[in-house]
Amino acid sequence: MAGLIKREDIDEVRQRTDIKEVVEAYVTLKSAGIGSWKGLCPFHDERSPSFHVRPQMGSYHCFGCGEGGDVISFVQKQDHTSFSETVEKLAARIGFELHYEDGGTGPRREDVGKRQRLLDAHKIAAEFFRDQLLTQGAATARQFLQERGFDRDAAAHFGVGYAPQGWDTLLTHLTGRGFTLDELRLTGMFSESSSTAGRFYDRFRGRLIWPIRDITGDTVGFGARKLYEDDQGPKYLNTPETSLYKKSQVLYGIDLAKREIAKNRQLVVVEGYTDVMACHLAGVGTAVATCGTAFGTDHIKIARRLLSDDGTGGEMIFTFDGDAAGQKAALRAFEEDQRFNAQTYVAVEASGADPCELRQTRGDDAVRSLIADRRPLFEFAIKASFDNFDLSSGEGQVKALRHAAPIVAHIRDVSLRSTYTRELSRWLGMQYVGEDQVARAVASAVRRDTGASTSGNRQQGQQGQQSHSSQQGHSSQQGHSGRQGGQAPSSQQGQQAGTPVGQGESGSGSPEEPFYERPNPRDPIARMEREALEVVLQQPTILTAIQWESFSTSRFSIPVYEALHSAVIAAGAAGTELSRWVESVREGVPDVLRPLVSELAVRPLPAKDADAMVVYGRDILNRLTELRITQQKAEKLGQLQRMDPAADPALYNQLQRDLMELEMQRRLLRED
Repeated sequence: MAGLIKREDIDEVRQRTDIKEVVEAYVTLKSAGIGSWKGLCPFHDERSPSFHVRPQMGSYHCFGCGEGGDVISFVQKQDHTSFSETVEKLAARIGFELHYEDGGTGPRREDVGKRQRLLDAHKIAAEFFRDQLLTQGAATARQFLQERGFDRDAAAHFGVGYAPQGWDTLLTHLTGRGFTLDELRLTGMFSESSSTAGRFYDRFRGRLIWPIRDITGDTVGFGARKLYEDDQGPKYLNTPETSLYKKSQVLYGIDLAKREIAKNRQLVVVEGYTDVMACHLAGVGTAVATCGTAFGTDHIKIARRLLSDDGTGGEMIFTFDGDAAGQKAALRAFEEDQRFNAQTYVAVEASGADPCELRQTRGDDAVRSLIADRRPLFEFAIKASFDNFDLSSGEGQVKALRHAAPIVAHIRDVSLRSTYTRELSRWLGMQYVGEDQVARAVASAVRRDTGASTSGNRQQGQQGQQSHSSQQGHSSQQGHSGRQGGQAPSSQQGQQAGTPVGQGESGSGSPEEPFYERPNPRDPIARMEREALEVVLQQPTILTAIQWESFSTSRFSIPVYEALHSAVIAAGAAGTELSRWVESVREGVPDVLRPLVSELAVRPLPAKDADAMVVYGRDILNRLTELRITQQKAEKLGQLQRMDPAADPALYNQLQRDLMELEMQRRLLRED
């Protein structure tokens, strides 16, 4: 067995890896002040960004769910890899050669993580399919692409390939590259004979192939389109569910579209692989498609992170066929509308043509016009529902109003809601239902929604109070995976004094972990100690030798911050490699306090530039020093008041001189 990765190499990988660059493969980040970036948290669903990254410190922290750590723990949690696998992946990313304890040269092939082996198999298979598209046997596949307006460059850009008609061409290729049958069984690219155990054959045969990639660009599955009449399979055949491929969590084209989505704050959902290709080639680079399933909750989480869906804008545009199935899909999408802060739209071509057909028959401009002419999804949902009512009768109009009023009531923008209230009157017709009646119906629906929401919030609050202790225990254990691994999430910002940090499920601290209480945020001493730790963790290089000495000799009264203060002193003065500095402090505290180190290392400081940061840091540390002086003065003054001057004149005079010296130090701080 290979030895452990050498500690200095782990530090080197951590130091040389740009955490912002890594995180941006998953999250859209915006500037949040000097050296700080923020976005929607990839670990929980949120509407306002509370996930912060500090590249200089090599740290991230979410103030909503408490997840935090360094680049290694981030990739571990996102890719579900072990600590060693993650370090090896990051080392390969920057071209760094790792060294192992006991003369090891790295893990043997059979010890490589299953996930990476599956990714390698998919990568090689994708390359194989692409090469096959250029062979003589793929003429029908090339013709299919050409008829739909896709040339060789387009096919290469999207990685389109061809699966030969033979039964085991891919199987032979991958086994020839060193993959075992046990490994290939897990890829979903092969089927096993029902009559002969252990006999495998290619799942995709004689089909056009699209690689399905995750947001980082790794191929995790394939979509295959039937080409030949004698193929008895379905028109489209996808990879089955595997440990890599979860269709409810995958969006085709997301790897190519993610930057355009973040840049334009627009995401277009189309129905098929060729529709994605057509949109991108026509200039709509924000298009993606689901893979054989409806656009659901997990897809929404991906979309919202990329859109920075925090209520400041953004568009979700769904394109559907104009037929009954397309209308049904649109209405399903509308059911998820309230999960977005972004405005949701629908784009349906009057003739029912999809983006691929539009581009074929009318060119790129028609595709762009389809998206530009989008209309609000709730408008589409209302009008589509009118097909179920006879609007020529009073009874039909009243029933349609009862159905449509709650939809209009759900519109978040109050001014837009008023506009569509008037529009609803027009759509229904004024013969039986007047504008006042429509307005009253919508207002009533709004009141019902508000009442239900208030009641629901009360119930959630009561449930939250009842389960608070057990949730805290679960949270503290959930992220804990050892010294080198993940980190337990910290308590949320809003906790009050007395809330345990790192408490076990039983409600009491475990023997292995000390018991800490989250300090009261209104306590001025706690606030000052926290702010001093934030400065020292984030800006250690701005401290003078005198400030370091003053910080080191300060006494912290809050147990949580006292533990962090001790770890900072033990880590020593920081050099230029700040990510190693923070990691040294993180390793010097009990495991349950590690997320708190991450939190303080990324919390934005109120300074607009480097000069202001120096001033802010000096002021905070001066306040800490002044508190220490005040405490020392109080102790000496109490000692002075308790003693008899005649009993020990020398000590009495020394205490007087000490008090004068402390007062002079305090005044100098005020003048600084």
